Amino acid sequence: MVSETSGHRSQSGIAHKAKVEAVNLSFYYGGSKAAIKNVSLAIPEKQITALIGPSGCGKTTLLRCFNRMHDLYDNNRYEGKILLDSTVNLISTKIDPIEVRMRVGMVFQRPNPFPKSIYENVAYGLRIRGESRRRVIDQKVEQSLQQAALWNEVKDRLNDQAYDLSGGQQQRLCIARALATDPELILFDEPTSALDPIATANVEQLMLQLKDKVTMLVVTHSMQQAARISDYTAFMYLGELVEFDQTSKIFSAPAQEKTRDYIGGRFG
Repeated sequence: MVSETSGHRSQSGIAHKAKVEAVNLSFYYGGSKAAIKNVSLAIPEKQITALIGPSGCGKTTLLRCFNRMHDLYDNNRYEGKILLDSTVNLISTKIDPIEVRMRVGMVFQRPNPFPKSIYENVAYGLRIRGESRRRVIDQKVEQSLQQAALWNEVKDRLNDQAYDLSGGQQQRLCIARALATDPELILFDEPTSALDPIATANVEQLMLQLKDKVTMLVVTHSMQQAARISDYTAFMYLGELVEFDQTSKIFSAPAQEKTRDYIGGRFG
């Protein structure tokens, strides 16, 4: 798939079907100045795509467009489209943002378990969807905790408060919570920046294991992390998409001078 963004090379290295695609996407915080400027970006299905760039370049702003998090605040607005499976425009006013967030999960920078039990954290999205059958919820909670590599650590304490878990366990619980509604895309906003190296390695390993089940888009401040876990990398600067390609190409032979300068540590 080839898509032009601001005249830069964008999708030339894409060898996988796109699961979700931003098309001429711009985003505005209230006023007339765009925080995201005419971005077109195809996220490959069941791959990990990293968003990199200096602080303030628009990575997290772009990420939050994909599950309508910006709708939580007044006067923000989108232009363009975000297409799921080439058909559903996720930012259409005809689409319920709650349903979007069921289909597009999110894991934040710091673990943010709800002030509930471990079990109820994972069950939360199912209950929001109207699921009330205990057997179904039990099965889904166990499955999601297993997928998040947490089941063996918590299976005998499901009624304990989520806050009793360690930071790394809490982040894996948040991943289990996101998985419970069978999302088609999971967004990760610097998911390991608040974790120690061991917990970071555990979360990275988990993400790699989940790749055959779900598409992932990850904002990371660490180019080393992007190189370790992602299949594709998008480099952003001042709200624009500068370059998008296979991670191996971005880090070894970027096409754009600005990308080369950033990868080489000349700014950022």
